[in-house]
Amino acid sequence: MKRTLLLPLLVAVLPWCVPVHAQPYPAKPIRMVIPYSPGPSTSDILGRLLAAKLSSELGQQVIVDNRPGANGMIGAEAVARSAGDGYTILFGATGPNAINVSLYRKIAYDPIRDFAPVSLIAVTTSVLVLHPSVPAGSVKELVRLAKSRPGMLKYGSAGIGGVSHLAGELFNTMVGVKLIHVPYRGMGPSVIDLLGGHIDLMFATMPGTIQHIRQKRLKAIAVASSRRSDVLPQLPTISESGLAGFEASSFFGMFAPAKTPLEIVGILNSKFSKIIKSSDVRDSFLAQGADPMAITPEQFSEFLHSEVAKWAKVIKESGATAQ
Repeated sequence: MKRTLLLPLLVAVLPWCVPVHAQPYPAKPIRMVIPYSPGPSTSDILGRLLAAKLSSELGQQVIVDNRPGANGMIGAEAVARSAGDGYTILFGATGPNAINVSLYRKIAYDPIRDFAPVSLIAVTTSVLVLHPSVPAGSVKELVRLAKSRPGMLKYGSAGIGGVSHLAGELFNTMVGVKLIHVPYRGMGPSVIDLLGGHIDLMFATMPGTIQHIRQKRLKAIAVASSRRSDVLPQLPTISESGLAGFEASSFFGMFAPAKTPLEIVGILNSKFSKIIKSSDVRDSFLAQGADPMAITPEQFSEFLHSEVAKWAKVIKESGATAQ
């Protein structure tokens, strides 16, 4: 009789005695921080495409959070200070994740120590473009022109400390000339002024200029990558045009806060690898002038160390600084 009475009580108590396991990741929406303004920029275009694809792969909404400012440092710092639980990730780039640590006297995060590298996403080739009125059709002709007009040729950039800025400083250092730097707030405004002839040239991103190049509104003379671009294969590299070793490409990659569990980093890496290898995403990236990449977190970590060292050398040799 007593056993019969105890049975319902045991059934009621039993569930509370069973260990409660954490819900499988992800169990709620994920926030993807893009450290630049929304709009027709490479970061925003590629980042939003990846966010939509990642939502489908994980079965959870991926919310894009644009956090512009300070050459990408505001958004990067926000992620570095976030909980390492996989629910806040950074669509990082060369500036905030490789350049700023050497360019600025004070930076509120460490690009290596404060992040868990998830995956390299894409590399975009910088292209050396001139206003059609500039009388140079090759890198050698541009060098001769710059030497004949010291301090007169103006090059634009998307802002102080970005690849488009430091590429010009690298050119000055390697060639021994003085192109005058004119910084803008983003690639868009700088390209507009280049089209209008207010500046003479730029080391611009491929996505921001490809249509203008094809329409011959801008004159492209070389790419600043280690090999020729699949998008504009007829253009030589700056290196093969006489400046051996010149390279100024930009990268984009996914990062999580440093204390994010390896298991979650692995899940995100596998999902991004699958997304990047899909034909529609590859085609979309290539149409933007971006070469899609998919590597392991360990390989990405090695890549980041090499990028930080490379840009530190360029900054030191050029004397470039930012406040």
